[in-house]
Amino acid sequence: MSLLKTSVPIQIHFSEVDTLQIVWHGHYLKYFEFARETFALAFGIDYLAAKNNGYALPVTNITSDYQWPLKYGDKATVLVEFVPQDAAKIVYRYTITNQENKVICKAESTQVFTALDSNELQLVFPEYFKKALKIMLNNA
Repeated sequence: MSLLKTSVPIQIHFSEVDTLQIVWHGHYLKYFEFARETFALAFGIDYLAAKNNGYALPVTNITSDYQWPLKYGDKATVLVEFVPQDAAKIVYRYTITNQENKVICKAESTQVFTALDSNELQLVFPEYFKKALKIMLNNA
């Protein structure tokens, strides 16, 4: 299956760096979230769509491989790729590059569907997501 992708530009701010002007590793989670939310909004699979349909999308796993530091003033890009799954979960892959197109970090996150009213894990994709997924994959 082909991967669906979106690129999101980010600017490194002073508040995100340590005394060496290097981005603190925890801020990368914010960059992943920003890219994930941008992608999801474009395809109608964002958090509000989930909530409006009675679901939450908690993150259950994030792995990251930091290869090179981002520094204050850098302009970077987060490439987020949607990875289709057979199970009722959403997997995204991320690649952050700097302005010289050097790979800074690679990561992956997993989210699952839970019912808002009971927090019960969903074993099949909700109908709203199946419809959005069909459109996404047909346009890939």
